[in-house]
Amino acid sequence: MPAAYARVQVPAAAQVLAILRYLGQQAGPVSASAVARDLALPRSTTYHLLAALVSDGFAVHLPEERRYALGATAHELGTGYARQAPLQRIARFPLRRLVAQTRFTAHLAVLQGTDVIYVIEERAPRQQRLVTDAGIRLPAHRTASGRVLLAGMTGAQLRALYPDPGAVRSSRSGGTALPGLLEEVRGRGYAWEENEVTEGFSSVAVPVPDRSGHAVAGLTLTAPNRTRGIDALAGQVLSDLLRCAAELSRRLGARPRPGPIVSDIPDAYPGPAAR
Repeated sequence: MPAAYARVQVPAAAQVLAILRYLGQQAGPVSASAVARDLALPRSTTYHLLAALVSDGFAVHLPEERRYALGATAHELGTGYARQAPLQRIARFPLRRLVAQTRFTAHLAVLQGTDVIYVIEERAPRQQRLVTDAGIRLPAHRTASGRVLLAGMTGAQLRALYPDPGAVRSSRSGGTALPGLLEEVRGRGYAWEENEVTEGFSSVAVPVPDRSGHAVAGLTLTAPNRTRGIDALAGQVLSDLLRCAAELSRRLGARPRPGPIVSDIPDAYPGPAAR
């Protein structure tokens, strides 16, 4: 085994990463023998690792050419970084200001398939740790940020993610089917959830559109239910959330536009089972 792989605790992981890096540096597909030669790997090991990468979509095998190239999953990782890295850079300080203004925890999340991935969490002082830390992945339809991003999709786009969206319910205990819930989100201009992500907490989210008007992220405030839950996020706090989202959009190159019309959060908000 080459010394470069022997120095790490998990040499197989190092070998896989070396293959991915190597494939990404090539001008076109390459043969397994070239991979083995240039990375000083045993041929049998190279074939086993390439087969594992192909099975997970990180690499693709071109049988007619007897060559390998990067696969769609590797592309998703690259585009995911391209989405998240700029957001992390531009959003950190605006989110800190938002938390200082509202005293609630703020999150920024992006959509990947039927999940959201949390890019940033800025926790409010003395608030308990939530499950929505940076890097965490959760089902989009259960989160406020996911719902506000799904609400920006066309019917065809939604069906591509959920072949039967009517069968997707809005809460653990049933509730409104996903199309009806998203229609209400579109009408109000924001999304919400109560006790769906963390028991005892509620969240409200608004979209963050880029220069094309496409919502690239969901910006969320989360409050403990003891502070009246979702109702506590109404009024001035929701305005702060919208202003922060508008600032993030401007930093992404979007032109200033009139603020969205947001309906008031009702005094008696329906419980999770009614959604």
